[in-house]
Amino acid sequence: MTAAHRSFPFGTMVQVKNLLTGCSATVRINDRGPYRKSRIIDVSEAAAQQLKMIQSGTAKVEFFVVK
Repeated sequence: MTAAHRSFPFGTMVQVKNLLTGCSATVRINDRGPYRKSRIIDVSEAAAQQLKMIQSGTAKVEFFVVK
């Protein structure tokens, strides 16, 4: 699973947790973005499914670098 972040180096592994559902996913940074200032990270569709945020499209999350 992959994600976009403005400043993390490509290849960085990040654990993302949906604060509403408690679901989490580990993603690899492979793109730049998001370009909306109010958003911090964009996750792939597969990661969004695992995080149970497909319906809402956005979610409050916390994340930390794994590797």
